[in-house]
Amino acid sequence: MNKKQLKVASIAFVAWYVISRPAGAANLVNNALSGLGTAAESLSQFMSAIPN
Repeated sequence: MNKKQLKVASIAFVAWYVISRPAGAANLVNNALSGLGTAAESLSQFMSAIPN
């Protein structure tokens, strides 16, 4: 399977998941964004703790 076919299959799977389970898809996106926010906050705290 080449990269183009893999990309099309991935997009088709995401579309199918959103259509068949919209609540689950929204929960997945919410959790992913929450995780990114937590990681950014942790990195910010780490950078603030480094002495000048």
